[in-house]
Amino acid sequence: MLFWILVAALTAALAVILLYPLLRGAKAADNIRAGEAAVYRDQLRELDRDLNGGLITPEEADYARAEIGRRLIAVSADEPAETPKPARHHHFTEAFVLLVLPVLGLCLYLTTGRPDLPSQPLEARLENPGNDVAVLITKAERHLAEKPDDGKGWDVLAPIYFRTMRVNDAQVAYRNAIRLLGPSPVRLDGLAETLMAVSDGVVTEEARQVLEQSLTLEPDNPRARFYIALSMEQAGRPNEARQAFEALAKQSPADAPWLPLVNEHIAMNGGAKSGADPAAPGANPAAPGAGPAASGANPAAPGNPTQQDVAAAETMSAGDRQQMIRGMVDSLDAKLSEDPNNFEGWVRLVRSYAVLNDKDRAAGALKRGLAAFPPPGEQGRQLLALARELGIATEGATQ
Repeated sequence: MLFWILVAALTAALAVILLYPLLRGAKAADNIRAGEAAVYRDQLRELDRDLNGGLITPEEADYARAEIGRRLIAVSADEPAETPKPARHHHFTEAFVLLVLPVLGLCLYLTTGRPDLPSQPLEARLENPGNDVAVLITKAERHLAEKPDDGKGWDVLAPIYFRTMRVNDAQVAYRNAIRLLGPSPVRLDGLAETLMAVSDGVVTEEARQVLEQSLTLEPDNPRARFYIALSMEQAGRPNEARQAFEALAKQSPADAPWLPLVNEHIAMNGGAKSGADPAAPGANPAAPGAGPAASGANPAAPGNPTQQDVAAAETMSAGDRQQMIRGMVDSLDAKLSEDPNNFEGWVRLVRSYAVLNDKDRAAGALKRGLAAFPPPGEQGRQLLALARELGIATEGATQ
């Protein structure tokens, strides 16, 4: 009932606002000439004050008085003798505002709205949030506001903040969880990824220290090792980065989902995807370095460097190697424009532009990749996850 009372009150207020100019009619324009005459009379009185105060000479006063008097006579002579016409009412417009607009609004609400639903204030929604993530987050925030030392609550809320792109809140939540529950590889990796998201995908010194702490707890942590290698790449140390990526590839299982990305970074830093010696001690024959058949890499796939490219890169300076990498990325972009049905190619292209710090082209490549592999599919979701990992804006990419 309260809802309908508010609707009626708002409708009445809106009708008054719309009808007010119409009801006034021509009243606002009445007595315009009378007002002009009053202005001229005030000017005559002001002229006398200036003359008495010695601000103007008598000759100037006479000239000004004659001019003002002429205008006053002209205005008085033009005043109509008949009584003014009554204000004209816009009956059709008034009826439209009073009747048609409220009826149209009511019909629209009855068609598109749900007047049969009972009211559900915030407290009721918090009692039964269902699958509403926003309400679940609000409920958790209320709980933590009352019990800020609940480490498990912060531990649960931190990754939810991160997935909903509330990275500053995620950073606070991860720090609180680590403070209350102690460091763990999962929490430290989450904090590092949050710090990288805040810095637009750059592995900052603080993030690197967090990752190194994670490695002390779990030396074979692939996520921490990947990001530490990425920090070397971003710092302009391609040889160290390549060695770190190659070490990660050798320790990874053959079906590891991160292997294609690791191989990409090996190639971008001057290494070869198939350059490992299967007979070398400790080499994993199923790792990316064991050959294209074992690693799942297709040397004929668009954008993969040839053996000649790899050999040439080994003898180049850092600047020339960077220029060569840019050319390879542009070539991959062109090939994907001709044949977009290559999921691994889109993954490589998006990551390559991100590593080259070209976020605009990375976002463009993401949008084109999602056009070929829509988000409802598994591959489209992987592209969106990659974009979030690299700090690439996904707004508008799915349109």
